[in-house]
Amino acid sequence: MKKILLISDTHSFIDDQILKFVRQADEVWHAGDIGNLQVTDTIKSLKPLRAVFGNIDDHDARAEFPLDQKFEVEDVTIWITHIGGYPNRYDQRVREELKINTPTIFISGHSHILKVQYDKKLKLLHLNPGAAGNHGFHKVRTMLRFELAAGAIKNLEIIELAQRG
Repeated sequence: MKKILLISDTHSFIDDQILKFVRQADEVWHAGDIGNLQVTDTIKSLKPLRAVFGNIDDHDARAEFPLDQKFEVEDVTIWITHIGGYPNRYDQRVREELKINTPTIFISGHSHILKVQYDKKLKLLHLNPGAAGNHGFHKVRTMLRFELAAGAIKNLEIIELAQRG
């Protein structure tokens, strides 16, 4: 079993609230718009990190992190990208590949809107953790955490952090 913390859209912001949950996870996954790499360096100093770059990320983030992360943990296939869309409205770049190589869980960020949605057509779970940072239109900073074990996702929780500063 692996405990996963899923974050996105930090936009160069990390604080003790986020780090409290980082310390409780086995792995942290970041779905892009990292901002300053101090965010990911801080996370990596505490826990293993898987991340993708987002549309605001500079050449340093793009050199360190890919556009897409595709991997398997606990017999669960994962695809993380920053701009992915939603069920029935996937981004054109990923739409066809999702049909051909369907992951168990498809993760994207970008919208700053937390969303957990099952795609009945493709039989995948779509996760967007919202935004953990202070930049953007969202009012509450959010993240997701869950456990992966024996091919399944369990104990999915929404984490609401403080109001945006």
